[in-house]
Amino acid sequence: MRLLYFAWLRAKIGTAEEEVALPSQVRDVNGLLLWLKSRGPGYAEALRDLKTVRVAVNQDYVGPEHPVRDGDEVAIFPPVTGG
Repeated sequence: MRLLYFAWLRAKIGTAEEEVALPSQVRDVNGLLLWLKSRGPGYAEALRDLKTVRVAVNQDYVGPEHPVRDGDEVAIFPPVTGG
């Protein structure tokens, strides 16, 4: 799975992107975010309040119940406003 991090999430986690092997217990976006929080202090800080995080899987905005699979591209970013 390819993970992409944007804005302050990237700064707190310390990388813009990474490739990870998806653990078998992770089946949806919520499970992925909870697993990522356990990967270290930068992840825990960045994902502390999941209400401030948005996710796109394969370039489509999705909710926490959306399934994830190996091979997906998952972008994690703060809410975006337009002007």
